[in-house]
Amino acid sequence: MADYLLNNTDHLIVAGARRLSVKNHKNIEHLIENPRFKLIDLDVADQLNVYDTIHKEQPDYFINFAANSFVGSSWTMPVNHMETNAMAVLYQLEAINKCQPKCRYYNAGSSEQFGNVNYAPQDIGHPFKPRSPYGAAKCSAHHLVKVWRESFGLYAVQGILFNHEGVRRGEEFVTRKITKAVARITNEILDLKDFKPLELGNLDAKRDWSDAEDFIEGIWLMLNQESPKDYVLSSNEMHSIREFVEEAFNFAGFATDQCEWKGCGIYEKYMHGDNTLVQINPKFYRPAEVELLLGDSTPAREELGWKPKTNFLELVRKMVRNDIKQ
Repeated sequence: MADYLLNNTDHLIVAGARRLSVKNHKNIEHLIENPRFKLIDLDVADQLNVYDTIHKEQPDYFINFAANSFVGSSWTMPVNHMETNAMAVLYQLEAINKCQPKCRYYNAGSSEQFGNVNYAPQDIGHPFKPRSPYGAAKCSAHHLVKVWRESFGLYAVQGILFNHEGVRRGEEFVTRKITKAVARITNEILDLKDFKPLELGNLDAKRDWSDAEDFIEGIWLMLNQESPKDYVLSSNEMHSIREFVEEAFNFAGFATDQCEWKGCGIYEKYMHGDNTLVQINPKFYRPAEVELLLGDSTPAREELGWKPKTNFLELVRKMVRNDIKQ
């Protein structure tokens, strides 16, 4: 988002990140010296810090991407997820209402809000039925945004973005975990080294995947309509984790016609000759799985003039190519 705004607007970008003893700024290293980019300490779970920051900076826009966004950890850290994904939104909305009510506010929603879905594809009218503490926190935030918008007239929206991936994706997320492992295995085989297989959980969970870079434009369009409105952003296509694995290895040279799935359940493996590329580890199964998520972004396409530019295969290849290069 910072890259997009620096390239397409004249705004000064004030980026807030929680202060850590070990900095994790790899994704923004190239921006640090830009005179229109300012990095500040900001902990969204600290109400006073949020208030002071908004009071001081007087932003025209406040775009909240801050969250504990790893669904798997939300069962072991449910309070943290509620504090950073829901209470933080309340702090931001209250501070904006008191200090800068003309500020336009965006909060990052999630397709995990739909959870145990009633129908597919899921549109903005689909009921929220979360299946994780993460999803429940995002639902809470969604309702808070709606209440503050309707109660105080704020320009506040929550975009429901289906899975968005890319070369900057955190390595704990399944797509990046796959492409990093494909790169590792490819290089270890080229170096004639033994390698450990990629370990995954539910291979048949289906998701609607897009390139995160495509979604950035959609978010900015949401923030610049005449009236605030929530939208779904999605590719309108659905693919399984199994498909992602096959395409990632295929692009790296492990042709799908030379590989096969053997076994079933927790004993299933993806084989290339005598080499096991992928095996199942039950610890990666979720306590309550969301089996399929498929978005309907028709309103965003028709009303905002937005559509994704990168398809599923291009996304997989882009990520694999980047990780092999690295």
